[in-house]
Amino acid sequence: MDYQPVVIKRHARPSAKRNPESRYWRQFKHPVFVKEYAPITSIHFSPSKPHRYAVTAATRVQVYAPRTQKVTKTISRFKDVARSGCIRSDGKLVVAGDDSGLVQVFDINSRAILRTLDSHKQPVHVSKFSAANNTQILSCSDDTTVKLWDVPSQSAIATFTAHTDYVRSGQVAQANANLILTGSYDATVRLFDARSGHCEMGSNALPVEQVLLFPTGTVALSAAGPILRAWDLVAGGRCLRAFSNHQKTITSLAFDGRASRLLTGGLDHMVKVYDVSTYKVVHTMRYPAPVLCLDVSPDDTHIAAGMSDGTLSVRRRQPKASESSSEPFSLASLRSGTFESFLDSTLPSIGQGRFREKGKAKAKPVGDFDEFKVEARRKRKLREYDRLLKNFKYSAALDSVLRKQVPPTTAFSLIQELVHRDGLRTALAGRDDVLLEPVLQLLVKYITDPRFGDLASSVSGIVIDMYAPVLGQSPLIDALFVRLRKKVEEELRFQRELFKVKGALDMIFASSALSA
Repeated sequence: MDYQPVVIKRHARPSAKRNPESRYWRQFKHPVFVKEYAPITSIHFSPSKPHRYAVTAATRVQVYAPRTQKVTKTISRFKDVARSGCIRSDGKLVVAGDDSGLVQVFDINSRAILRTLDSHKQPVHVSKFSAANNTQILSCSDDTTVKLWDVPSQSAIATFTAHTDYVRSGQVAQANANLILTGSYDATVRLFDARSGHCEMGSNALPVEQVLLFPTGTVALSAAGPILRAWDLVAGGRCLRAFSNHQKTITSLAFDGRASRLLTGGLDHMVKVYDVSTYKVVHTMRYPAPVLCLDVSPDDTHIAAGMSDGTLSVRRRQPKASESSSEPFSLASLRSGTFESFLDSTLPSIGQGRFREKGKAKAKPVGDFDEFKVEARRKRKLREYDRLLKNFKYSAALDSVLRKQVPPTTAFSLIQELVHRDGLRTALAGRDDVLLEPVLQLLVKYITDPRFGDLASSVSGIVIDMYAPVLGQSPLIDALFVRLRKKVEEELRFQRELFKVKGALDMIFASSALSA
């Protein structure tokens, strides 16, 4: 009769109920961590493929390739700390400000300085291309001014001076190139119109760290401290809702590719995902340090976060086949010179034909109807503990499942097999303190586990009977026996409390049934 391997008992796992939203965001995994030598103050994904992203830290702006997470360009021609590196929608230009008050426009390929805008007198924390007009740039400075620039003429189209403190956030509306939303440390969120040059809206709040406009331009979001507010711009800046789910200041706001989810990062190490239809948190991600900036790639495959300790975290999601574009190369990416798009798709093989269609199995040779076939059966390879059990080496078999990498289900299944073979005492006998220690460690860890409690209690009784006469000879073994006793006493105390609660609940249910 052939040897029958040990049957590993399977225990029912607790059902982890995860909604589709949580399952989707958990697909962003295997984060890549890149360490910079200064806090990362800005991250921006290019709207055009292959969606390279600019990371601003210290006195440089680095452009990363999303597929390899490697630096492709480094722009370091700054006189002071760089701020707010932003890539234009066609992927050709980069704009960034610095703490000296300069705003510079660079060619992303040659890294040459194309334009220098030097009207600001204090650090420029916001420098962005207008989403509605590629030839315009928005800049917000600590000198309390907001400027809209014309890149070809290198001159300011409009200058807004309504703020009275640092202006640390701003954005041009996608639907209208003349509307500019800004947030300042003077505790106001303001909407400016470049045509009139006046402030059209002012809303009081705490010192504002970030603002964000919906693509439609009718609703705006502002982050002030740990509080997030939604403003109705059509109704003159009426506050629609105020909610707080962060414990510390919110530092960054970002939409996903379809603007159906809002991501917020804060100094509490958390990134929270909101459903914009209900403004409820649908997922939470934890980071190892305070989050200073955050962005999501337009194709919803990457989430990049910059932290105060200089760590850049990039989480990647593998898109489904239905999400990928049918065209391997986009015309816009080829015209913009971003040849990395070739890396994001596979070229068809040249000179290699297909001999069979996909999905059709290879035809098997068919013999005569009454032909007798002899097939060789591959023997199943036995595991180490099965080989030792087969040779009746019970003690060695038990030692092989007491290692750290062996799951407890395997260890207790083998112990149960030793009980059936009447070999458990043989396996436990003759052990010194070194060989007895892993046995006691296993019992101490799982004596209160409902899956293994009964068997662990029986094994504990056998071990105590066998090794009680030699107690006091090894401090390590004595300490493990004391821990085992304390574990059992705590479990008994807990069970007594549960019985009291059960009795109280039974009385409540009985009285409610009588009164019904």
